[in-house]
Amino acid sequence: MTLILIAMILALLIPIYEACQDEDIWQKMLAFASIATKTSVMILVVSVLRDDWMIGVVGVIILSVGNAALMLLAHVLKRMNDLSHEKL
Repeated sequence: MTLILIAMILALLIPIYEACQDEDIWQKMLAFASIATKTSVMILVVSVLRDDWMIGVVGVIILSVGNAALMLLAHVLKRMNDLSHEKL
């Protein structure tokens, strides 16, 4: 069980590396959305292993609400960037 969590943490490092490396804001926001998804799945796994449904509810809220807000922000930033390039 600990091996599964270690593998999940290692998989979490991939989008963190991508977010630090890339300069495009759209790619950074997608990497952060991936981090939020992986973190919420890790929370759900821990809640099942501990048989604690309160932690699981927090994981579900993060999974459903957190990514929607992050992706909306990424879309707004991309549109603003596209509009600023059109004016030039």
